[in-house]
Amino acid sequence: MGHDYQLDDDHFHDECGIFGIYGHREAANIAYLGLFALQHRGQESAGIVTALDGKQYQVRQMGLVTDIFKKPILEQLPGDIGIGHVRYSTSGGSLIKNAQPFHVTYSKGPLAIAHNGNLTNAARLRRELEAQGSIFQSDMDTEVLAHLVARSKGVKTIDRIVDALSQVRGAYSCLFMTGDEIIAVRDPYGFRPLVLGYLGDAIVLASETCAFDLIGATVDRELRPGEIVSINRYGVNHITPFPKTMPKQCVFELVYFARPDSIIFNQSVYDFRRRAGRILAEEHPADADLVISVPDSGLFSALGVAEQLKLPFEMGMIRNHYIGRTFIEPTQSIRHFGVKLKLNPVASLLDGKRVVIVDDSIVRGTTSRKIVRMLREAGAREVHMRVSSPPVTGPCYFGIDTPQKSELIASTHTVAQIAESLGVDSLGYLSIRGLRQAAGAAEYPFCDACFSGNYPMQMEE
Repeated sequence: MGHDYQLDDDHFHDECGIFGIYGHREAANIAYLGLFALQHRGQESAGIVTALDGKQYQVRQMGLVTDIFKKPILEQLPGDIGIGHVRYSTSGGSLIKNAQPFHVTYSKGPLAIAHNGNLTNAARLRRELEAQGSIFQSDMDTEVLAHLVARSKGVKTIDRIVDALSQVRGAYSCLFMTGDEIIAVRDPYGFRPLVLGYLGDAIVLASETCAFDLIGATVDRELRPGEIVSINRYGVNHITPFPKTMPKQCVFELVYFARPDSIIFNQSVYDFRRRAGRILAEEHPADADLVISVPDSGLFSALGVAEQLKLPFEMGMIRNHYIGRTFIEPTQSIRHFGVKLKLNPVASLLDGKRVVIVDDSIVRGTTSRKIVRMLREAGAREVHMRVSSPPVTGPCYFGIDTPQKSELIASTHTVAQIAESLGVDSLGYLSIRGLRQAAGAAEYPFCDACFSGNYPMQMEE
C-alpha cells in the first residue's frame, strides 16, 4: 500500500468566495449554483444558510459544492433569501467548525456571516473578548465579527455591523444575514471584490461576475470600497460610514485568483492577463520556436507572450482536471509524482524545440523546477521561463493563504539564482511597472505588497 500524497501546487491559495440572494423562492438552489461558479476560490468546505419566516436553516460541510448539495440537502434549506460560502482556510484550520457561513443566534435573533478576507487584528480582539467572558466555537476571525455585532449597543442590525467593523482592521468583503435582511459590506480599502446584480426581481451578490453568468443574472455594479448595502422589504439602501481612504484592491485577484471570464475591479480578468503577457514579452523577449503555458494558470498570459513574440502558441502541457486534494502514491516512489498527476508534457511537440513556458507566479519554486525537468526529459532543447507577475517577496495578510517569507524563493534568491535553481536557460518576470501598466488604472488603486513590500497598513501580528 502506498502513502497518502498531499498535493501542493505551489500557488498562493485564495481563501473564499461568497454569494447572496434576496427575494427568490429558490434561494438555496440559486446559491448552490452561484457557489459552484465560485468553486475555484475555495475547495475545502462549503455552506449555505437560508431564512424563512424569521428563522434560519443551515448546511455546512467539508468538500466540494456538488458533493455536498444534493437535492435532499437543498430541500432542507427553505426560504427566499440565502447566503453561501466556499472556503480555503487562511484564518483557522481545515475543520468543519471553521466552515462558513458562520451562524449564531443572539439577543436580536439569528445572524449568519459569510466572510472573504482576513482581519489583521482578530487575535488581539479575540483575546480581549475571551478575557471579558466570550466563548468561541471556532478558530475563525469571522467569529470575532459575530461577537462584536452581538455586543454592540446599536439599535438596528446595520448600526451594530458598522459598530463591529469600525473595530476591525484588514480585508473583508462580507455578507451578513438576519431572518429577513442581507447586509453586504466591502472594507474601505476594497481588497476583495464584491458585485451586486439582479435576477429578475431578486437581488444577487457574489465575489465575481462569473457566478451571475451561470444563473442568468445581470450585473448592476461593484460595491465601492467602504460601502454597506442593506437589502430588505423596504428595498436596497447604501451607506458609506467609514473614513474614506485610497483603495488597495488585491492585484493578485487579477493575476491568478479570479476566473478569467469574470469582470472584477471594473475590468476583464482575461484582458488583464493577456495584456500582462504582451508587456512581459516586451520586457523579456526570447529567441525560441514556440510558447506554451503552465495550465491553466499561465494560459492567458501565454497567449499575450506568443502574440508579442510572433511565435506559435501550443498546448505543450496537458492538465488532468480530475484529481482531488490527496492521492495514494505507490510504495515504489515515482519520479515527479505530484506534478505528473496534474501535468504531462506533449513530447512529440517539444522534442528538439526551444520553448518559452509561461506561468502567472513562482512561489516556492518546487513545482516549477519539476516542470522544467519534465520538459527537458520530453526533449526540449532550451527552456525559457516567463512569469506574468513580479517576484513574490513577501506574504499576504489580507485573505490569501501564503507561505512564510523564508519559504518564498524570491525573498532569498536573485532572479539569476532562481533561474539556476529552476534549471532554465533564461528567466524573466513582469516588472512592477509592467504590472501597473497591465492594470491600466491611472491612479493604480491596487495592493501589490506581496511583490513590492508596500503594505497598506501596519500589521499587528
